[in-house]
Amino acid sequence: MKFASLGSGSEGNALLISSSTGTTALGPHGTTVMLDCGFGLSETERRLATRGMTPADLSAIVVTHEHQDHVGGVFKFARRHRIPVWLSYGTYQAVRGGCDGVEVNFCRDGAPFSIDALSLMPYTVPHDAREPVQFVATDGKARLGVLTDAGQATAHLINALGGCDALMLECNHDRQMLADSSYPPSLKRRIGGDYGHLSNQVSGEILALLDKVRLKTVVGAHLSSSNNTPELARNALTAALAGCAATVMIACQEQGFDWIDL
Repeated sequence: MKFASLGSGSEGNALLISSSTGTTALGPHGTTVMLDCGFGLSETERRLATRGMTPADLSAIVVTHEHQDHVGGVFKFARRHRIPVWLSYGTYQAVRGGCDGVEVNFCRDGAPFSIDALSLMPYTVPHDAREPVQFVATDGKARLGVLTDAGQATAHLINALGGCDALMLECNHDRQMLADSSYPPSLKRRIGGDYGHLSNQVSGEILALLDKVRLKTVVGAHLSSSNNTPELARNALTAALAGCAATVMIACQEQGFDWIDL
């Protein structure tokens, strides 16, 4: 299994998850799904090409929640390229006006579903959306856990993310930088609240609690361009590994990151 980001941050998010690193009966990239699509049509196609992909290589688009940096490009892209979409029913209720002409499938917390060679397990997270879910994906050999857009740690998400080979964890903000920022108080409360976004500190606390026996790679994601730095996020994640030899990387808004093999 492998994964790659087309971009990660408040200006747009899209993550590719593929069951294969080589040619299989399912095609040159095996089964590949795109988790979220917060970019426009031409920009998504351009970013896919940087990862050696075309829209025809995608088996599905899977949606975490209805905020525009995650869902803004989903339905136009899916409609044009005839790609099925998976999302929670609550998310569907929030975006149903844009779903015409798209094959829609529903998923829910704790109920795994398969898309060809990939299996995905949705799990609920605390965020200010209708029915937000994040995912753990597996091809039967490796496990990738994804956690962005959550305001706090919960026992449920910690249980879901244990035993993964790779993790993509939100490191949205540094608490002090957010407090000192020029953001209005209401926005500071929203971002730093229990249904907002994870700080470096809380992401580190989550990572420290996880079963890391199989963990090889940790990617810090969804960094704020004004209230965080890659160095601060990396330091928080590295400190939380506590002797685990996993590699720490940071995703960026413009380039995301290239394919990582598991």
